[in-house]
Amino acid sequence: MKKTIYILIAGLTGILSLASCDDWLDVAPNTDLPAKELFTTENGYMSALAGLYITMTEEDTYGKNLSFGLMEQLAQMYDKLPDGTNDRRSVYIYDRETSGAYNTKGVLANVWRAQYNTIANANNLLEWWDLNSEIVLVDPVKRSMIRGEALALRALLHFDLLRGWGPVNYAGDESVRDTKCMPYRTVADHSKQPLLPASEVVANIIKDLKEASEYLGHEKELDLGTDLEKRHFRMNYHAVNAMLARVYSYAGVKDSAAMYARKVIDECGLVLKSGNDNDPVLSGEVIFGVNMHELEDNLSEYFAVGEKMTTKYYLNISTLNAIFESVGSESEDMRAKGTAFYRNNEMQCAISLKYIENDNEMIPLIRLPEMYYIACEASEAGSEAAAYVNTVRNKRGISKAKDVSCDTDELRTAALGKEYRKEFYGEGQYFWFLKTRGIVGELAHCPDVTLVEENLVFPLPDAEVEYGWTQDEESAEDEAQG
Repeated sequence: MKKTIYILIAGLTGILSLASCDDWLDVAPNTDLPAKELFTTENGYMSALAGLYITMTEEDTYGKNLSFGLMEQLAQMYDKLPDGTNDRRSVYIYDRETSGAYNTKGVLANVWRAQYNTIANANNLLEWWDLNSEIVLVDPVKRSMIRGEALALRALLHFDLLRGWGPVNYAGDESVRDTKCMPYRTVADHSKQPLLPASEVVANIIKDLKEASEYLGHEKELDLGTDLEKRHFRMNYHAVNAMLARVYSYAGVKDSAAMYARKVIDECGLVLKSGNDNDPVLSGEVIFGVNMHELEDNLSEYFAVGEKMTTKYYLNISTLNAIFESVGSESEDMRAKGTAFYRNNEMQCAISLKYIENDNEMIPLIRLPEMYYIACEASEAGSEAAAYVNTVRNKRGISKAKDVSCDTDELRTAALGKEYRKEFYGEGQYFWFLKTRGIVGELAHCPDVTLVEENLVFPLPDAEVEYGWTQDEESAEDEAQG
């Protein structure tokens, strides 16, 4: 994917380079001279921060695989299968490279590498912030903003690694919390870092987010609905609180999850929409997202209408109806209407318009409905829980006569599962919903696939095992010292 913006890349190798237009200009390895020059001006700091967001739009991370790409394929949201396979289950081959198909092992290795590369960028920025930001950044608000955003992005990047490589059902199974799964990197160099228990990773994520919230505290009154400073899609104060709600929900800390979710609902200034004409992605509900330059052109390989629609990420109309519980060609649910999906009745297939009609060129990563769902799951009373999820359903056009009940945990989880599947179609959240709750078995919208627990946990990439800090190496060292 080509970029036309200057960005800073600081990889785990410690090599710094600058990108201009379509070409990468490499800088001599093992030197921090470019960084020394970059961080002598406010513009340098702002460019480094912008670089974090830009790298997050690459296809190895949120520009494909951690949004509409691999995550949606793992949840079987598309009927489009890659060339070379007719087997939907081949997407769960994690232990070997495959050619002409999903090659999930290779894709996951790239996701791991790309996430940690961006984390290294954030750590490099934070290190230089500690060194000389008091001298260079004379505006205290901008100085605080830069640190707050970098900390929060570092937390988000680690959290999505945890969701992939961490254990199943963290909240519901205390025995898995000590599972060593990944490093939490706070340094920008290439030093080995130990694999930490999932509980320590969660603690580090929350620590970063709470510190970020303090640094972004000047935005407490920020109204994202009328934002004039273009903070709407950035990692703003409300986005940090939304991340805290998400992480506490993952960890099963219901009181904190509910508190932060309600805080976002009450204070962020956004409201649920009742229509999606000319805005299928519902950008007016986005608390945090990443902007991709020339998004529609860059993503036309995956989303486009026309004669070659079946070479894109399409789904059969029967699958669409199963996901959205629709009957016939239309639905009362606006998320399944023609304003959300282009339907080709002759070919009996459909394609999401979220990345075709997207004037903000934005990939959504946190949207307001999720806060309602988190509050629903964290509510003690079934009536209160139902009120949260039905509020979203009613706004989407579903009549009150079809309100769902949340009087039992089973009813609540079933209702939320259907809503995550509908609300976040093409956004990569449904697979995380299944894993976080340990939900396995047949997928209602894809009866050809039965998920098992092994499908929900990603194995460490070979490079991490070879060059990183593995469980076996650590055990060997402990035995040698003992």
